[in-house]
Amino acid sequence: MSMQKKHEVMERNLTWEIRKLEKDKVILENENLRLDREVKSLKNEISRFRTPPLVLATVSELLGNNEAVVKSSTGPSFLLKYSDKDANKMEIGSRVALNQQTFSIVDVITSEKDPLVSSMEIEEKPDVTYENIGGLEDQIRETIETVELPLKNPEIFEKVGITPPKGVLFYGSPGTGKTLLAKAVANETNATFIKIVASEFVKKYIGEGSRLVRGVFELAKEKAPAIIFIDEIDAIAGKRLQSSTSGDREVQRTLMQLLAEMDGFESRGDIGIIAATNRPDILDPALLRPGRFDRIIEVPVPDEEGKYEILKIHTKNMSLTADVDLQDIARKAKNASGADLKAICTEAGMFAIRDGNTEVSQENFNQAIEKVLNKHNKQQAEETVMFV
Repeated sequence: MSMQKKHEVMERNLTWEIRKLEKDKVILENENLRLDREVKSLKNEISRFRTPPLVLATVSELLGNNEAVVKSSTGPSFLLKYSDKDANKMEIGSRVALNQQTFSIVDVITSEKDPLVSSMEIEEKPDVTYENIGGLEDQIRETIETVELPLKNPEIFEKVGITPPKGVLFYGSPGTGKTLLAKAVANETNATFIKIVASEFVKKYIGEGSRLVRGVFELAKEKAPAIIFIDEIDAIAGKRLQSSTSGDREVQRTLMQLLAEMDGFESRGDIGIIAATNRPDILDPALLRPGRFDRIIEVPVPDEEGKYEILKIHTKNMSLTADVDLQDIARKAKNASGADLKAICTEAGMFAIRDGNTEVSQENFNQAIEKVLNKHNKQQAEETVMFV
């Protein structure tokens, strides 16, 4: 090979090597840029972790000269100044974030809806229908008239010229079907269903319970038509007494907020309220007047015919022997609630399984009645609970 050709080959190889190095350089530069961005992101993440937490507070009063009185979630109130850019967001009831060291207003939280309030909305309908409830035909009819009819057919009330009822209160012994009725209403209507246990309104700091009540009704207005179900309402709705502790007074403030929301100056619109309690005798009279709860419905322990209807519902999917007499079981299950009857059916099935059988006999039901009702009677003897 001539020297000229050798030089051409070497030159070509060097050109390829240079191009390869240039490509590698571009790849390494891009990788370097990516790593720089990742380092900056991690530095920002570390900086954010090092930032001290903010204190949540609620605006209780607005003064002149961009000053506001805020109540912090930790307890005390502060008089603070706020900037002009936050002036259009500041209003009584707004939530603000305070610097933990200087207690200056860092940000105004536009949505004051508590996450607890949002979680109260039932996304999936319960699978309970009125057909699953036995022995409560009158209670079901009154519930439909009070809750469902105003939502499904409000025009009929306009034609008659009356204001549709807005609230219904279920009361009675434990296990009689109060919560079951509420679940059936949620299943039968297309309204948003918001379920609350009243004890969730009882909070440590002043004003927190009232704010939660406001949040629940605001959520209902946003999602209207809506139904609010308050279970065990006696937790916050006991009779107000003159002598009380600071904790009692906070519960009373929560009750007063509930009363105002139920029958205040603003119309509730398409919002129905259902409440349930085992202790109607301790409820505050202001809660029970018409306009707040227009229907007060007793959900009693079922009679013999009602027990028979409930037993038919709970045994329809059970394998029973020919000697099973549901009427006889209903007669023997004295003072049994709907929940007791369901427990009797379950226990009868367990006795059958224990005996190695796939069908439940009358004897299994007799054993279940003795087990469930003896335990129930023993509890009643130990606990004195008053119902009216």
